[in-house]
Amino acid sequence: LTDSLERLGGVPAEHRTDSLSAAYRNLSREAQEDVTERYQALCQHYGIEASRNNRGRGHETGAIESPHGHLKRRIRQRLALRGSSDFDSIEAYQVFIDSVTAGINKRNAKRIRAEREHLTPLPFRPGVNYTEVIVRVTTSSTFTLRRVLYSVPARLINERLRIHLYDDRLIVHHGAVELMTLKRLRPGPDGARMRNIDYRHVIGWLVRKPRALAGLAFRDELLPDANWRAIYQQLRRDLTLEEACKRVVGALKLAADQEQSGTIGAWWW
Repeated sequence: LTDSLERLGGVPAEHRTDSLSAAYRNLSREAQEDVTERYQALCQHYGIEASRNNRGRGHETGAIESPHGHLKRRIRQRLALRGSSDFDSIEAYQVFIDSVTAGINKRNAKRIRAEREHLTPLPFRPGVNYTEVIVRVTTSSTFTLRRVLYSVPARLINERLRIHLYDDRLIVHHGAVELMTLKRLRPGPDGARMRNIDYRHVIGWLVRKPRALAGLAFRDELLPDANWRAIYQQLRRDLTLEEACKRVVGALKLAADQEQSGTIGAWWW
Protein backbone atom coordinates (compact mmCIF):
# COMPACT_ATOMS: atom_id res chain seq x y z
CA LEU A 1 0.00 0.00 0.00
CA THR A 2 2.83 2.38 0.83
CA ASP A 3 4.56 1.74 -2.50
CA SER A 4 1.27 2.13 -4.40
CA LEU A 5 0.48 5.50 -2.83
CA GLU A 6 4.00 6.77 -3.47
CA ARG A 7 3.81 5.70 -7.14
CA LEU A 8 0.33 7.19 -7.49
CA GLY A 9 1.62 10.51 -6.21
CA GLY A 10 -1.36 11.27 -3.99
CA VAL A 11 -3.71 9.96 -1.33
CA PRO A 12 -7.36 8.93 -1.75
CA ALA A 13 -9.89 9.72 0.96
CA GLU A 14 -10.63 6.07 1.73
CA HIS A 15 -8.95 2.67 1.60
CA ARG A 16 -11.33 -0.27 1.58
CA THR A 17 -10.46 -3.91 2.23
CA ASP A 18 -12.31 -7.15 2.70
CA SER A 19 -12.85 -8.26 6.32
CA LEU A 20 -9.58 -10.25 5.99
CA SER A 21 -10.60 -12.84 8.60
CA ALA A 22 -8.95 -15.60 6.54
CA ALA A 23 -5.65 -13.73 6.63
CA TYR A 24 -5.76 -13.55 10.43
CA ARG A 25 -7.04 -17.04 11.23
CA ASN A 26 -3.62 -18.69 11.47
CA LEU A 27 -1.77 -15.80 13.11
CA SER A 28 -0.87 -15.58 16.78
CA ARG A 29 -2.55 -12.85 18.81
CA GLU A 30 0.75 -10.95 18.93
CA ALA A 31 1.03 -11.03 15.14
CA GLN A 32 -2.61 -9.98 14.72
CA GLU A 33 -2.11 -6.99 17.00
CA ASP A 34 1.12 -6.07 15.22
CA VAL A 35 -0.54 -6.02 11.77
CA THR A 36 -3.58 -4.13 13.09
CA GLU A 37 -1.48 -1.46 14.81
CA ARG A 38 0.76 -1.04 11.76
CA TYR A 39 -2.24 -0.67 9.43
CA GLN A 40 -3.90 1.88 11.73
CA ALA A 41 -0.66 3.85 11.98
CA LEU A 42 -0.22 3.77 8.20
CA CYS A 43 -3.74 5.07 7.55
CA GLN A 44 -3.24 7.79 10.13
CA HIS A 45 0.08 8.80 8.56
CA TYR A 46 -1.49 9.21 5.11
CA GLY A 47 -4.78 10.62 6.40
CA ILE A 48 -6.83 7.77 4.89
CA GLU A 49 -10.13 6.59 6.26
CA ALA A 50 -9.98 2.80 6.63
CA SER A 51 -13.14 0.87 5.80
CA ARG A 52 -14.08 -2.69 4.88
CA ASN A 53 -16.66 -4.41 2.75
CA ASN A 54 -20.07 -5.13 4.19
CA ARG A 55 -20.75 -8.73 5.15
CA GLY A 56 -23.02 -10.55 2.75
CA ARG A 57 -22.44 -8.10 -0.10
CA GLY A 58 -20.55 -10.30 -2.51
CA HIS A 59 -20.51 -7.71 -5.28
CA GLU A 60 -18.34 -5.44 -3.12
CA THR A 61 -15.67 -8.10 -2.85
CA GLY A 62 -16.06 -9.02 -6.51
CA ALA A 63 -15.28 -5.45 -7.57
CA ILE A 64 -11.77 -6.02 -6.25
CA GLU A 65 -11.32 -9.71 -7.00
CA SER A 66 -12.25 -9.30 -10.68
CA PRO A 67 -9.36 -6.96 -11.59
CA HIS A 68 -7.11 -9.08 -9.38
CA GLY A 69 -8.04 -12.05 -11.55
CA HIS A 70 -7.26 -10.03 -14.69
CA LEU A 71 -3.82 -9.21 -13.28
CA LYS A 72 -3.06 -12.87 -12.56
CA ARG A 73 -4.18 -13.83 -16.06
CA ARG A 74 -1.85 -11.22 -17.60
CA ILE A 75 1.01 -12.54 -15.48
CA ARG A 76 0.38 -16.08 -16.71
CA GLN A 77 0.26 -14.84 -20.31
CA ARG A 78 3.54 -12.94 -19.95
CA LEU A 79 5.19 -15.99 -18.38
CA ALA A 80 3.99 -18.12 -21.29
CA LEU A 81 5.46 -15.64 -23.78
CA ARG A 82 8.66 -15.54 -21.77
CA GLY A 83 8.89 -19.30 -22.00
CA SER A 84 9.91 -19.90 -18.39
CA SER A 85 8.74 -19.26 -14.84
CA ASP A 86 12.31 -19.40 -13.49
CA PHE A 87 14.02 -16.21 -12.25
CA ASP A 88 17.53 -15.69 -10.97
CA SER A 89 16.36 -13.83 -7.88
CA ILE A 90 13.36 -12.34 -6.12
CA GLU A 91 14.52 -8.93 -7.37
CA ALA A 92 14.41 -10.14 -10.97
CA TYR A 93 10.89 -11.46 -10.46
CA GLN A 94 9.83 -8.11 -8.94
CA VAL A 95 11.12 -6.30 -12.03
CA PHE A 96 9.02 -8.65 -14.16
CA ILE A 97 5.89 -8.00 -12.07
CA ASP A 98 6.53 -4.24 -12.21
CA SER A 99 6.63 -4.42 -16.01
CA VAL A 100 3.25 -6.18 -16.06
CA THR A 101 1.58 -3.65 -13.77
CA ALA A 102 3.20 -0.76 -15.66
CA GLY A 103 1.49 -1.99 -18.82
CA ILE A 104 -1.88 -2.07 -17.05
CA ASN A 105 -1.36 1.40 -15.61
CA LYS A 106 -0.39 2.73 -19.04
CA ARG A 107 -3.69 1.53 -20.49
CA ASN A 108 -5.50 3.18 -17.58
CA ALA A 109 -3.46 6.41 -17.72
CA LYS A 110 -6.43 8.61 -18.64
CA ARG A 111 -8.53 7.35 -15.75
CA ILE A 112 -5.60 7.69 -13.35
CA ARG A 113 -5.05 11.32 -14.38
CA ALA A 114 -8.73 12.04 -13.70
CA GLU A 115 -8.45 10.49 -10.24
CA ARG A 116 -5.29 12.42 -9.37
CA GLU A 117 -7.24 15.69 -9.41
CA HIS A 118 -9.14 14.46 -6.37
CA LEU A 119 -6.20 13.09 -4.36
CA THR A 120 -4.66 14.87 -1.40
CA PRO A 121 -0.89 15.46 -1.39
CA LEU A 122 1.48 12.85 -0.06
CA PRO A 123 2.90 13.47 3.44
CA PHE A 124 6.44 14.76 3.79
CA ARG A 125 7.92 11.28 4.19
CA PRO A 126 6.75 7.80 3.08
CA GLY A 127 4.86 5.62 5.51
CA VAL A 128 6.75 3.16 7.66
CA ASN A 129 6.50 -0.28 6.07
CA TYR A 130 8.44 -2.19 8.70
CA THR A 131 8.12 -3.28 12.32
CA GLU A 132 10.71 -1.98 14.79
CA VAL A 133 11.97 -4.51 17.32
CA ILE A 134 14.68 -4.32 20.00
CA VAL A 135 16.80 -7.45 20.53
CA ARG A 136 19.81 -8.31 22.67
CA VAL A 137 22.77 -10.25 21.25
CA THR A 138 23.69 -13.37 23.21
CA THR A 139 27.16 -14.61 24.12
CA SER A 140 27.03 -16.88 21.04
CA SER A 141 26.76 -13.76 18.84
CA THR A 142 23.13 -14.47 17.92
CA PHE A 143 19.65 -13.12 18.55
CA THR A 144 16.21 -14.66 18.09
CA LEU A 145 13.39 -12.87 16.30
CA ARG A 146 10.03 -14.42 15.36
CA ARG A 147 11.33 -17.94 16.08
CA VAL A 148 14.35 -17.48 13.79
CA LEU A 149 17.95 -17.38 15.02
CA TYR A 150 20.24 -14.81 13.34
CA SER A 151 23.96 -14.25 13.78
CA VAL A 152 25.77 -10.91 13.91
CA PRO A 153 29.45 -9.97 14.34
CA ALA A 154 30.95 -10.96 17.68
CA ARG A 155 31.74 -7.35 18.59
CA LEU A 156 28.00 -6.91 19.20
CA ILE A 157 27.76 -9.55 21.94
CA ASN A 158 25.59 -8.29 24.84
CA GLU A 159 24.58 -5.19 22.86
CA ARG A 160 21.00 -4.10 22.22
CA LEU A 161 20.13 -3.78 18.53
CA ARG A 162 17.22 -2.03 16.83
CA ILE A 163 15.78 -4.13 14.02
CA HIS A 164 13.67 -2.81 11.15
CA LEU A 165 11.72 -5.92 10.18
CA TYR A 166 10.55 -5.88 6.57
CA ASP A 167 8.70 -8.58 4.67
CA ASP A 168 11.90 -9.90 3.07
CA ARG A 169 14.78 -8.54 5.15
CA LEU A 170 16.04 -7.23 8.48
CA ILE A 171 17.97 -3.98 8.68
CA VAL A 172 20.11 -3.98 11.82
CA HIS A 173 20.90 -0.74 13.66
CA HIS A 174 23.16 -0.08 16.64
CA GLY A 175 22.25 3.28 18.05
CA ALA A 176 21.83 5.58 15.07
CA VAL A 177 24.15 3.54 12.84
CA GLU A 178 22.83 1.10 10.23
CA LEU A 179 25.07 -1.95 10.45
CA MET A 180 23.85 -4.57 8.00
CA THR A 181 20.98 -6.17 6.15
CA LEU A 182 20.04 -9.80 6.81
CA LYS A 183 17.75 -11.98 4.75
CA ARG A 184 14.52 -12.65 6.63
CA LEU A 185 13.61 -16.28 7.25
CA ARG A 186 10.34 -17.68 8.58
CA PRO A 187 9.58 -20.77 10.67
CA GLY A 188 8.66 -23.90 8.77
CA PRO A 189 5.04 -24.96 8.23
CA ASP A 190 5.21 -27.08 11.40
CA GLY A 191 6.49 -24.11 13.41
CA ALA A 192 10.06 -25.44 13.41
CA ARG A 193 12.69 -22.86 14.24
CA MET A 194 14.93 -21.60 11.44
CA ARG A 195 18.49 -20.31 11.60
CA ASN A 196 20.38 -17.73 9.53
CA ILE A 197 24.00 -18.18 10.57
CA ASP A 198 27.14 -16.68 9.02
CA TYR A 199 30.24 -18.50 10.26
CA ARG A 200 32.26 -15.28 9.90
CA HIS A 201 30.17 -13.74 12.67
CA VAL A 202 30.99 -16.40 15.26
CA ILE A 203 34.46 -17.59 14.24
CA GLY A 204 36.12 -15.00 16.50
CA TRP A 205 34.98 -16.65 19.74
CA LEU A 206 34.84 -20.16 18.29
CA VAL A 207 38.62 -20.25 17.65
CA ARG A 208 39.14 -19.68 21.38
CA LYS A 209 37.11 -22.79 22.26
CA PRO A 210 36.89 -24.91 19.08
CA ARG A 211 35.45 -27.93 20.88
CA ALA A 212 32.21 -25.95 21.28
CA LEU A 213 31.58 -26.69 17.58
CA ALA A 214 30.50 -30.23 18.46
CA GLY A 215 27.70 -29.09 20.74
CA LEU A 216 26.40 -26.11 18.77
CA ALA A 217 22.68 -26.35 18.05
CA PHE A 218 23.30 -24.43 14.82
CA ARG A 219 26.42 -26.35 13.73
CA ASP A 220 24.94 -27.52 10.42
CA GLU A 221 23.86 -23.95 9.58
CA LEU A 222 27.25 -22.62 10.65
CA LEU A 223 29.17 -24.86 8.23
CA PRO A 224 29.04 -23.07 4.84
CA ASP A 225 27.81 -25.94 2.63
CA ALA A 226 27.43 -29.70 2.20
CA ASN A 227 31.16 -30.14 1.53
CA TRP A 228 32.03 -28.65 4.90
CA ARG A 229 29.44 -30.81 6.68
CA ALA A 230 30.87 -33.90 4.99
CA ILE A 231 34.39 -32.87 6.03
CA TYR A 232 33.30 -32.53 9.64
CA GLN A 233 31.61 -35.93 9.68
CA GLN A 234 34.65 -37.61 8.08
CA LEU A 235 37.05 -36.05 10.57
CA ARG A 236 34.81 -37.09 13.45
CA ARG A 237 35.17 -40.70 12.28
CA ASP A 238 38.93 -40.49 11.76
CA LEU A 239 40.07 -38.29 14.67
CA THR A 240 39.26 -37.49 18.26
CA LEU A 241 36.43 -35.04 18.89
CA GLU A 242 38.84 -32.34 20.05
CA GLU A 243 41.16 -32.71 17.04
CA ALA A 244 38.28 -32.82 14.51
CA CYS A 245 36.75 -29.62 15.91
CA LYS A 246 40.14 -27.92 16.03
CA ARG A 247 40.83 -28.67 12.37
CA VAL A 248 37.42 -27.58 11.11
CA VAL A 249 37.42 -24.37 13.15
CA GLY A 250 40.97 -23.61 11.99
CA ALA A 251 39.91 -24.05 8.37
CA LEU A 252 36.87 -21.84 8.92
CA LYS A 253 39.11 -19.14 10.40
CA LEU A 254 41.35 -19.37 7.33
CA ALA A 255 38.29 -19.19 5.07
CA ALA A 256 36.97 -16.14 6.94
CA ASP A 257 40.33 -14.40 6.65
CA GLN A 258 40.56 -15.13 2.93
CA GLU A 259 36.81 -14.98 2.07
CA GLN A 260 37.12 -18.31 0.21
CA SER A 261 34.98 -20.82 2.12
CA GLY A 262 33.79 -22.65 -1.01
CA THR A 263 37.30 -22.95 -2.48
CA ILE A 264 38.92 -24.12 0.74
CA GLY A 265 36.15 -26.60 1.52
CA ALA A 266 36.40 -28.20 -1.93
CA TRP A 267 40.21 -28.28 -1.83
CA TRP A 268 40.42 -29.83 1.63
CA TRP A 269 37.82 -32.45 0.79
